[in-house]
Amino acid sequence: MAHADEDLKQAVEGGDGVFVIRGSGTCRQWNGIRYKTGLSGKNVPARKLSMNVATIPPGGVAYAHIHVDFDVMLYILQGRVRHEYGPGLKKSIDNEAGDFIYIEPGVPHEVFNLSDTEPVVAVVARSDPSEWENIIPYDRNSAG
Repeated sequence: MAHADEDLKQAVEGGDGVFVIRGSGTCRQWNGIRYKTGLSGKNVPARKLSMNVATIPPGGVAYAHIHVDFDVMLYILQGRVRHEYGPGLKKSIDNEAGDFIYIEPGVPHEVFNLSDTEPVVAVVARSDPSEWENIIPYDRNSAG
């Protein structure tokens, strides 16, 4: 993991309180989602926040999971996405480019790209500098 974190640090310019990542390509993947380098505690001195751009490929799914003790906010730049959420993932909401989304800590959810031809692209901000280390899988067949 240290090697991956070092690669993330190489993209960062600046210092002394201001850090910059110039436009970057996709460099990582987690749970069916592709990520640009972004900013996090892995490459800047962030203590309470991380931010990056996520892409779900056409027809892709970010499988059911829970964010443990951190908030997530998203802004959809491109595409259409469905969140199935809550106990047993029985509720759902569709979103499209221009929509903001907030996900409370502890809410189980699964994310679907609604297109078989277009990616979903979103800006993702988390109140966790470690990005996805505090995410756990969720069994959609469970009641809780």
